[in-house]
This record gives sequence, C-alpha cells and structure tokens, in this order.
Amino acid sequence: MTASQSRLDIDVVGFGNALVDVLSHQEETFLQRIGATKGAMNLVDAARSGELYELVGERVTASGGSAANTVIGISSLGGTSGYIGRVSNDELGDIFSADMQHLGITHTTPRAPSDDPTGRCIVFITPDGERTLNTFLGASNGLRPSDVDLDLVARAKLLFLEGYLWDLPEAKAAMRHAASGVDPEGRVALTLSDQFCVERHRESFLDLINDHVDVLFANHHEVMSLFEVNDLDRALEMAQELVGLSAVTMGPDGSVLITPDGFTRIAADPVARIVDKTGAGDLYAAGVLYGLACGYDLQRCGQLGSLAAEEVIGHVGPRPKTSLRDLAGALA
Repeated sequence: MTASQSRLDIDVVGFGNALVDVLSHQEETFLQRIGATKGAMNLVDAARSGELYELVGERVTASGGSAANTVIGISSLGGTSGYIGRVSNDELGDIFSADMQHLGITHTTPRAPSDDPTGRCIVFITPDGERTLNTFLGASNGLRPSDVDLDLVARAKLLFLEGYLWDLPEAKAAMRHAASGVDPEGRVALTLSDQFCVERHRESFLDLINDHVDVLFANHHEVMSLFEVNDLDRALEMAQELVGLSAVTMGPDGSVLITPDGFTRIAADPVARIVDKTGAGDLYAAGVLYGLACGYDLQRCGQLGSLAAEEVIGHVGPRPKTSLRDLAGALA
C-alpha cells in the first residue's frame, strides 16, 4: 500500500442537495392537474411545497437527495462514505443527520439556523414507475465554499458531485472548491442528474467536466442533450473524446461504460415489476463507484450498478431494502 492509498480511507464522498424525500403514488391526470412536468425535477418554493404536501394522502418519507441516495447505496454495498450537504437545525435536519450517523456515513457540514428549514423533495410516482420531483431546496440552497470539509474530501478515493446542485451560484463555487481539494490519487465524478438541468447549464457543465471531472454519469437523454445531438451513438463517441470514463444508462437496453480504449456494454436483467424508478440512477452510480473504489474491472462495476438499480426500482423509496452487499456476493 502506497502512502497515498493509506490516506484515501473513504471510498466515496457525495456532494449534493440534502433533502427529505416524500413519496406518493399518483395517476398521470394528477400531474396534469397540478401542472408538473412528468419525469422532471421541478424547483418549487416553500409555499408551493406546502400546497403539494397537503394534496398527498398516503406517503413514504425518507432522508435523501440524489447524492445522498448514492452514498447510502455505497454503505449497503459494504463501502465507506462521507457526505457534504446542508440541512437545518430543525426536526427534519435531526432526522437526516441521525440517518447518516446510523448508516456510518460521515456528515460534517455545518447546520443552517432553524429559520432556514431543511429542504424536501415531494416525489409523485405514476403507474409506469416514473417519478416526478418537486423540490424545495430549503437549507441546501445556502451551501457555500466555507461549508466544505476539505479534510473529508482529501480522504476520498472518489468525490461524487450532484448536477442538481449546479442551479445555485454559491453551490457551484462550493463544488469547484471541493473538486480542487481531491487528492492527486483520487478522482472526481459528476452526475448530470436531469435533462432539464443539462439544458439550463450545458456550457458550464462542459467547463466543469473539462476542468475537473474524471468520471461522468448520465442517462441517454442527458448525454444527447449535453452534446446537442439526436443520435445516441454520436453522443457516446463525443463522451469518449471528452472524459476518461463515462457511464451511460439506457433503461431496458442496459448501460455502457466508455473509456478512450473502448465500450463495455452491460445488459439489463429482466425486472419482474417496476414499482418506483426513484433513485435508480443514484443507485446505479453507487454500484459503479463502489466497484471503481475497489479496483474492479469495468464489467463488474457495471454489473454492480445494474444490480443496485434493479433492487431499488422493485419497491417504493430510493434506498435499498435488501443488503446490496449480499446481492453482490452472488455475482460471478
């Protein structure tokens, strides 16, 4: 073990919007009635979040946020993880922090005052399993460079940045600040998060990727939007030219991991029933990142990603209900 490897004692540190997820099953007519864009992340203010919360009856609540879901997946796989994300000094913030502590995830970000409430994401799940997110960012909105624990970042084999957070100017600066603190032996990963997020920030995403990113996560819609092409094969070729490793998911067509040396294609296993796609991309990233942290080959990394995503879409909620470590043990 080299001196650098001994310093890198955390597999993945996630960086994102710290939220509490509220999940509810609804028909598509409900989405039309409230004017929400199906399958997108819609930013809402506190008043709108309150209105939507009152409209839902039966619901499931869990600490979350995209990058938080990913590090929770790392924990389920048996890996070590940390998290950078801002919650408030309120009841929901207490719940979030207690969850992280219970899962063994290091979370050192300073709390916001109680009059700056913890954010929440109200997720409407339609019968096809698609999820529509209505996000009140709350305290996560105020994350700034001074909140970043660079000592934590420097211990990470991989720093995982959440594209959703790129909507906020101070958070952009904080993400770049964190990326600059990664150990020379570590790597920076970015998830594009959402096609509409890409459309809002295409040029600055490309700048961030050029400056800092070693590993890029996207689905096929997001990668085509990033490069403004309608041909997926062309988008994958452009990703190959841009970044050292890209992991692109394609729904029932599986996924592909791309390096300058070639493509590693991962088939999707049949899923008996898709209940809720919330967290599928987050858990796919968890599997791939855990595999990279362990030094596995790309085939196994992709298989772990698929395994984690397939587990989470089989039930309501964005975190595993079965130990991913146990499931991964069954892989050849």
